Amino acid sequence: MTDSQDPLLGVYQPPEVVFVRGDGTALIDEDGQSYLDFTSGIGVNALGHGSPIVRCAIEEALESGLVHVSNLFRTRQSANLAQFLTERSGLDHVFFCNSGGESVEGALKFARKWAKSIGGVEKHRIVALTGSFHGRLFGSLAVTDRPEQRAPFGPLMPGVDFANPTELSDVDHALTAEHTAAIIVEPIQGEVGVRPLSSEFLQMIRKWTRERNIALILDEVQCGLGRAGTFFAYEPSGIRPDLICTAKPLGGGLPMGAIILSKQVADVITPGDHGTTFGGGPLISTVALAVLGVVGDPSFLQQVRSKGDRLAGLLKRLAERTPGLVSDLRGRGLFWGVELSVPVAPVIERAREGGLLIVPSGAHVLRLLPPLTVTEAEINCAAMILEEALP
Repeated sequence: MTDSQDPLLGVYQPPEVVFVRGDGTALIDEDGQSYLDFTSGIGVNALGHGSPIVRCAIEEALESGLVHVSNLFRTRQSANLAQFLTERSGLDHVFFCNSGGESVEGALKFARKWAKSIGGVEKHRIVALTGSFHGRLFGSLAVTDRPEQRAPFGPLMPGVDFANPTELSDVDHALTAEHTAAIIVEPIQGEVGVRPLSSEFLQMIRKWTRERNIALILDEVQCGLGRAGTFFAYEPSGIRPDLICTAKPLGGGLPMGAIILSKQVADVITPGDHGTTFGGGPLISTVALAVLGVVGDPSFLQQVRSKGDRLAGLLKRLAERTPGLVSDLRGRGLFWGVELSVPVAPVIERAREGGLLIVPSGAHVLRLLPPLTVTEAEINCAAMILEEALP
């Protein structure tokens, strides 16, 4: 089918392969060929394909007859899910939406209203980091460091400043500006080569934002909910943010996002300030609670860390065997970037031909995010296919 015949809008460039079935870490195409899926739907399918946990939760939800009731009414399912997220985060309130981009949009609104409620000089500017990716809507794109993606759609949301996370003085200067309302940070920058920010960096940001009455928003859409080996990726730093954006694995493959808020921010939000038609519906909340019940288990997270260590070790050996080709390895848990001295597009294509699915994180970085249920045997196999795909 040519592009002119394809009814799907041409904003993606997928390969010709068409998938018809999934099983655990495997995706199967129309010809019956099986592929190891080390993309997991870009970090969505935490429990793999065809998860019995997800299937049983969907069946349970359907038995109630409640798929959607809108947010004009309460349901026990969304209340239970909100309770789980507040208890795990130490924050106080939750707003459910439908995607990561929407969670960022809402968090920016909430942070601005809170900052304006403080009194004194009006605070409205948002600080984002170079290398950031927060989504493709007007607000989330405005805080995304992709000039080539922003340019065709300008003017976007005004009042955004970018600071370099490798230069603390640059971040300090941005947070000193008297009109700064919030800073938004990915604990692991996923779209710029999988770059974890250090605990020391996050601790310093938290210190400055508290001292200067600036909201700290953590975007954990891709790196959170078990992906980094802890329930939230920021946990090793010991800090507590004001707002957390989460999505991708939350709905077990169904579209769902959430903003988790501190009491001080939530206290300034009033009826009518924000809303959504589908967010937190009873069916998807049932599935999300089942997924988090698995992902949030300490023994499961320990397995993620153990398997992440296995993957990291194999990637390190691969780098040692290919001097000059692999220039860096970065990541945590089951979220890794392999930086090459050559463009990665041909490597991704050869890996797919060999039965391994991976995605880029920039022109020179391979991004690996298998399901959190991946086995060590599958990790071993993926490493062998990847080595064969390298030039």
